[in-house]
Amino acid sequence: MKTFELKGTVRTDLGKKATKAIRANGSIPCELYGVGENIHFSSTMADLRKLIYTPEIFVVALNIDGKEVKAVMREIQFHPVSDQVLHIDFYQVTEEKPVVMEVPVKLEGLAAGVRAGGKLALEMRKLRVKALYSNIPEILTINVESLELGKTIQVRALEFENLEILNAANAVVCAVKLTRAARGAQAKGGK
Repeated sequence: MKTFELKGTVRTDLGKKATKAIRANGSIPCELYGVGENIHFSSTMADLRKLIYTPEIFVVALNIDGKEVKAVMREIQFHPVSDQVLHIDFYQVTEEKPVVMEVPVKLEGLAAGVRAGGKLALEMRKLRVKALYSNIPEILTINVESLELGKTIQVRALEFENLEILNAANAVVCAVKLTRAARGAQAKGGK
């Protein structure tokens, strides 16, 4: 997994008034929790932009007033109307304790059903996994070459080394759907 370096400053004033002042200065209030006590800090939006608006996942190397900590981004709160970032929660990671993250899915290969006239549809763009942060890959690659027309790949059929997939076992990850042309060809072949 890639590392993202982020600098923050500890904030001692907590509450609405102090939080509004932080946002007015172009910073975002953040909180680090997980191991030990929670740390309230703030970081600039310019520093956070590349972490928030990307499909990739990162281990964040936090430097909060000189204290180095590794963490993952757990939750972001957006304003319901303006979509402005209001608050970010980070979770401190260690080599001993597993973390839960959503990892992007990438399909690999040309499905047999697509060659027969179907259309490949990715139903789940991310999968929730539980593992040590050092074992979590940047992308979960799924080979779809043997996927036939009208068939699906469900979560229960997937297996990755050192990862536990937390999504429902019967959830569909990808499918090859019948198109009108494929239905027409299938009907002509059946006559």
